[in-house]
Parts: sequence; C-alpha cells; structure tokens
Amino acid sequence: MIKNFVEELTWRGMIQDSMPGTEEHLMEAMRLAYVGIDPTADSLHIGHLVGVMGLKHFQLAGHKPVALVGGATGMIGDPSGKSSERNLLDEKTLRHNQDALKEQLSRFLDFDSDADNAAIIVNNYDWMKNFSFLEFIRDVGKHITVNYMMAKDSVKKRLSSESSVGMSFTEFTYQLVQGYDFLHLYRDKQCTLQMGGSDQWGNITTGTELVRRIESGKGYALTWPLITKADGTKFGKTEGGNIWLDTERTSPYKFYQYWLNTSDVDAEKYIKIFTFLTREEIEGLIVEHNVAPHLRVLQKRLAEEITTMVHSKDDLDNAIKASEILFGNSTGDDLKKLNEQTFLDVFDGVPLTEIARADIDSGLDIIAALAEKGGFLKSNGEARRALKENSISVNKEKVKDDFSITSADLINNKFVLLQRGKKNYFILRIV
Repeated sequence: MIKNFVEELTWRGMIQDSMPGTEEHLMEAMRLAYVGIDPTADSLHIGHLVGVMGLKHFQLAGHKPVALVGGATGMIGDPSGKSSERNLLDEKTLRHNQDALKEQLSRFLDFDSDADNAAIIVNNYDWMKNFSFLEFIRDVGKHITVNYMMAKDSVKKRLSSESSVGMSFTEFTYQLVQGYDFLHLYRDKQCTLQMGGSDQWGNITTGTELVRRIESGKGYALTWPLITKADGTKFGKTEGGNIWLDTERTSPYKFYQYWLNTSDVDAEKYIKIFTFLTREEIEGLIVEHNVAPHLRVLQKRLAEEITTMVHSKDDLDNAIKASEILFGNSTGDDLKKLNEQTFLDVFDGVPLTEIARADIDSGLDIIAALAEKGGFLKSNGEARRALKENSISVNKEKVKDDFSITSADLINNKFVLLQRGKKNYFILRIV
C-alpha cells in the first residue's frame, strides 16, 4: 500500500523544494528514489541523518530507497556550499567506507528482505570508472550548455567569492557527473526521483535535465532544508568535531548528551525530523513540555529515541546511567561498569594526574593520594581536614583517613575517581 510520502515529510518540516508533480507521481505506484552519500569517512555523522530518515520514510511509504555512495564524485569534490576542494580517495578506501556505511544504513533501512521495496546500495564509481573522458563529453557533456552550468547558485557563489583559489575544472564538472548518476539510475533501475539537501538543488535538477534531454523522460527532485541550530552554531558539531554514528568515534554517552542538551526551540524541530514518533505523539509531547519546560520532556524523549535507533536500548540505558553518575546517587559499582571511553567522556575536563602502578600495588595511603602523590589538595594538612569533615570520596564512596587505594579500587584497571564535596572531582590514572 502506497502512503503519502510528501504529506508525511511536509508536517515534519522536511521539505524545502520539490518539483511540480512529485507528490502525484509518488502516489501512482511504487517508485525508486536515491540519496547520495559522501564516502569520505567510514562512518556516517548526524549531518547525514536527514537523508537517511528521508530514505526510511520513503520505504515506510511503500517505495524503494536507493542509497548511492558517491565513490566517483567523492574522488572529485562537490562545490556546493564548500570553499575548497575535498581530499581525493583511492578505490580501496572507498570500498572499505562503502561497506561500513551499508552496515550503519542497515539499522534504518531494510536491505535484506524479499519485499519489492527492499533498499539497495550502489556506488557511482562502478559505472563511472570505465567511462573515458572522450566518451563522457561526447555522450553527456554535449547535452548541457556551459551557460546552464554557470547559472547554478553553487557555481556562481564560488566564482564570485573573494577567494583567490577559484574553482577547478574538476569541481565545475561535478554537476555533470552527479547528473549522469540520475540518468544512469533512470535507465538501469527506473529511478525517477533524487532527494537531498537544499544545497543540492542545482545538481539534482541537472540530473532531471539530462533525463529529459537524452531519454525524453521525466525525473523529479525533492530537497530538505539544511539543518541549523537556533543559536547560530553548526548542527552536528561540537568542540571535539562531528557527532558520528560509529561508537569508536563518538561514544553512545556523548551521542546521547548531544541531543539531551538541545535547546527547546531546536528540540521541537528535531523530534519531528529525527524520530518516527507520530504526529499525535509529538504534539502531545510539545504540550507537556510547554507546561513544564524545566523537565526537558522533549529533549529526553528525542535523546532516547535517536540513541536507541542509532545504537541500542542497552547503549541508551548505559548512557542514562553514565549521565546520572555526575548528578545522581551512583556507587563505585556503577563507575566500574563504565567502559574507558565513557568514563573519560563523563569526566571530560576533570583534572588528572598519573600515579605509578607500583604505588597502588603496595597500597596508596589516601592522604598521599590526595596531596603529595596526587596533587588534588595542596597539603597533607588540608587532606586531613577534608577527611575529618567527611567530604572525601573515592569512586563515589566516602572514606576515612585510614583508607588506602589498592588495585581492587581501579576503574577499568586504570582510573581512580577522587571527590571532595559534591562537585569537585579529580582523577588518578595508573601507569
């Protein structure tokens, strides 16, 4: 059964532009649509998620999604919104990245069932690698005028910028290569729709133009708005860089925290785009949130939904437990359940000093740990006073002045968490 894909994306705020007739075309029968994905890394980041969600909604509406890994275009670089060229990749790296991306995409899209609308993944390097330059300019280039290409916003912006670098011929031809992808998929798989971010409109319509001029066919285009943050900072970026879907690059804890720390304005927008909650559920959450904004109902539900979807329910539970370590009544056992990366993420920015393992093996006196060896407190006298005040904890457990730190106290066989009062933390790393 075909559902109204355009209507679904419209209420979610996920449509910037669409070619006339797109909605009607999609309601007639099962269609194929593709989204291009940059293969310059072996992981998606959350900037890719709008496109992935678009493909998933397309599949849920009864249509067949195509994820196109831009192996050939990744070797060129796309001028859209960029001020410089990308690094070029070799084929071995591209293949590795494609395999990694498909594994991540399979958490969202059904690739493996025998359903007619099971998703497929393709790489434009496969049909571009044997295309000679002469063949390309003869069979493709002659159908698009330079005037047409120069009129694209992405080209005009680069040419009119104050940068002395300018735009290379390689980049200038990018829209032809991407346009040929649409033509190839139209011929090979009867794909009639390309989707992407609003900055891709010019490249996408070059594809529809090639389909029209060479095949006398009809291709359609649909774009979603580029995601922004209310405070003007870039969506998907932190001081540490991109928020990745790969747990090795961004831990589930940091991933969860990113969404949890979203502003009220952004949370109301993001929960429509980055979850599959129904319109009724979301409207109910917005009402509930507006009654008591301090409870951050929207942020919590957004973070829960997207962390479970990208990672797992167990990862979500661990991220919530890790979040509570700073603010809740956690114990030493809770700390020891954290893996090393999550521990370091939770206590990011906390002062740290290194202690020789030999000191721990023989038992490190708490006063020495606090002062002379560790340097958390300024003097042995201050350490004794703090212990007498019962304000010192080791791994969240209160200790007295007769306590010694041993290897049994180590978190991940490497760390000890010292604490004075509620918010003053210090880490010993055993080396």
